[in-house]
Amino acid sequence: MIYLSLFFTALIAATLFPLSSEALLITLLYQQHSPLLLWLIATSGNTLGSCINWYLGKQCLHWQDKKWFPFSSAQLDKAQTHFQRYGLASLLFSWVPVIGDPLTFFAGVMRIRFWQFFVLVALGKILRYGAVIWFTLQML
Repeated sequence: MIYLSLFFTALIAATLFPLSSEALLITLLYQQHSPLLLWLIATSGNTLGSCINWYLGKQCLHWQDKKWFPFSSAQLDKAQTHFQRYGLASLLFSWVPVIGDPLTFFAGVMRIRFWQFFVLVALGKILRYGAVIWFTLQML
C-alpha cells in the first residue's frame, strides 16, 4: 500500500495539479524502504502522469476550430516548428517545478511524437528521482 501511495502521488504530481512527491519519497527512504523500488515506482508514476498531460494536450486540438480556442492555426504551426527545432530537448526538464507540467501538456498540443516525448521525459524523471534518492541517502 505504501508503494501504491507513492505511485499515485508521483502520478498526480506530474499532472497540472499542484502536488509534490518528493516529501513522501524522502519519508519512505527514512523509513528504510528499498531505494531501488522507490526509484522505479516514483519514476513510473511521474512519467505516466506526464503522459496523461501529453494526451490531454493532444486532445485539446479537437477544439482548435472553435472561436474560443486561444490559438490560431497559423500560431500553432509556427509554435510547432519552433518547438520541434528548439524545444524537444527541453522535455528533459519536465521534472522542473512550475514549468515541467505545462511543458508536457504543450508537447501534446504541439503534436510531439509520443516515443520522442516518452524517452526524453522518462530520462529526465529517472535522473531527477535518482538525484533525490542519492542526496537523501547521503544525508542518512
